Amino acid sequence: MLAKQRFVLDTTAFTDNQLREDYGEGELTKTVDVLLDLIARSRIKLNISCHMPPVTYKEFSDYMARYECPEEIMVKAETWIVKKTPNRYDTKIPSEIFYEYVQDMRERMNKGMRISESAVWEAAVESMVMLSRGEKKTDVEVEVIGKSITDFRKRYRAALRKGTLDSAPDLDVLLLAKELGAGVVAADEGIKVWGERLGLRFLSAKSFPKMLGEYLKYYE
Repeated sequence: MLAKQRFVLDTTAFTDNQLREDYGEGELTKTVDVLLDLIARSRIKLNISCHMPPVTYKEFSDYMARYECPEEIMVKAETWIVKKTPNRYDTKIPSEIFYEYVQDMRERMNKGMRISESAVWEAAVESMVMLSRGEKKTDVEVEVIGKSITDFRKRYRAALRKGTLDSAPDLDVLLLAKELGAGVVAADEGIKVWGERLGLRFLSAKSFPKMLGEYLKYYE
């Protein structure tokens, strides 16, 4: 038996759009089925195990339920994905990482505040200009306020969430990988950035099945 390799999977290890094009002809359920077959064969033949924290697995299963995933595919997921809660009390994280994370979040909040202020000023000025021209209040609300809110949400989300950890499932993925000495598989930029800062092996969602396929090609 080959030396055991472990990987911790984020939900995006299955749901990345590029994977759908490469393995499922655009269909999510077909993509997940193909990936689970690869994971099963790799477990039996190569001693590779794939894990998910329970909170991440629930996120994954809820996502699949929205796409009405067939029961037999979810049975495969239950069988071949190992669910394990990370030991949040004993897993050691360097204090420098915690310091960097707090500093990063402070910078993001400041940026978010500046974006908020800018959005308010832009909407206020444009609204006053339109009202001074005799435009109807309903037209101002639709053309200015609605558009401003949409643009603000997009810019605010990019400033605060892109490239950082913004959910419990993301954090649990990294904690479990740290505990197991496992690699991390995701299509999430925040998991990549902070996983590499923790010294974890990172594989992108689109490269992971290719790696498994390459291993299996030489075994089979």
